[in-house]
Amino acid sequence: MPSFRYEALDGDGRSRYGSIEALTPRAARDALRAQGLAPVDVEAARETAATAQRWHPGLRADDVSLVTRQLATLLVSGTPLEQALAAVSQQADRAAVRKTLERVRAGVVAGQSLAQAMSADPQTFSALYRGLVAVGGETGQLAGVLARLADYLEARQALRQKISLALIYPTLVAIIAVAVIAALMFYVVPQVVAVFQQSRQTLPWLTRALIAFSAFVRATWPLWLLAAAVLIVAFILGWRREAIRARMQSVLLGLPGVGKLLGGLDTARFASTLAILVASGAPLIRALDAASGVLWLIPMRVAAKAVAQRVQQGVSLSRAMDEAGVFPPLFVHLVASGEASSRLPAMLERASAQQEREVERRLAWLTGLIEPLMIVMLGGIVLILVMAVMLPIVSMNQLVR
Repeated sequence: MPSFRYEALDGDGRSRYGSIEALTPRAARDALRAQGLAPVDVEAARETAATAQRWHPGLRADDVSLVTRQLATLLVSGTPLEQALAAVSQQADRAAVRKTLERVRAGVVAGQSLAQAMSADPQTFSALYRGLVAVGGETGQLAGVLARLADYLEARQALRQKISLALIYPTLVAIIAVAVIAALMFYVVPQVVAVFQQSRQTLPWLTRALIAFSAFVRATWPLWLLAAAVLIVAFILGWRREAIRARMQSVLLGLPGVGKLLGGLDTARFASTLAILVASGAPLIRALDAASGVLWLIPMRVAAKAVAQRVQQGVSLSRAMDEAGVFPPLFVHLVASGEASSRLPAMLERASAQQEREVERRLAWLTGLIEPLMIVMLGGIVLILVMAVMLPIVSMNQLVR
């Protein structure tokens, strides 16, 4: 439905600004009169939400985190919302950040709430983000909600950076290993074969196996690339289907080490999100429904929705989580302690911090195990190649003597 921006007068003669959805400008004027407003000017919005989403792909996670922290700091100090948005916009280094904040500020000036103004950029401000801002605005705790949101986003960003840094070294080792093996198969081995063929001597079985494998790879490498491309495309298409993705993720959860790492990541995300929602005054059922949306693993998301249903039926949160069977026992015990002491948000934050520490420990253990294994594997491959090349040379030297 088209959107129209309007200027109208209320019953006291004060000007009101905002936007309204209607089929025609006349219908928009009628809707305003039904609300007790006298329309002064009604014009079509220049940019609908769909157009905004198309032309504004969204800000980076670190930009959103920084903007949230700056807004929270200004609001806590007593700065009005409009001035805070203007100050953060002027402080921004990137043009995309300034334009986004200017659009949000324009919506606030037009009479929208902060959450409504942020809805024009859904790819930057997620539904959960806007929901928390809306709850903060309704309860008068916007500054505190933004501060907790900033803590949440900064913690997620720090954990994401730790995971990325931990995976850089194994990835580089794997790339270098593939490059070295490809260079040996396509360049070094053919040169060695030409030398050995001139000697007309019987080659060791390891050398013959290497020559045969090199010839096979050089003859069939287009087929290997095609097969890899087909597998990648099949994986992408399968991953887009929720049923197939759920089965894949169930397999990942069953893998030793990897399963607990992924489960811990999702549990930490779920606990911190739930803590912010509950601390902001959101009802527990609504908080559970919203927090389940941040879970990446479909089996855990299904379990979280089942927990919400059980809580709605009158079951305690800790018991419902225990019945789900996917949440760590320590997490469930902390939730039970929070329910018993009426300190659920604090216990959820403690559970989130504990899960993040557990994830970091498992990640360090996993990368510490993968790195030497990859080095040993690469060293073994290079050793086999060197032996296959050196054995005929040693045999030739013995014949000469």
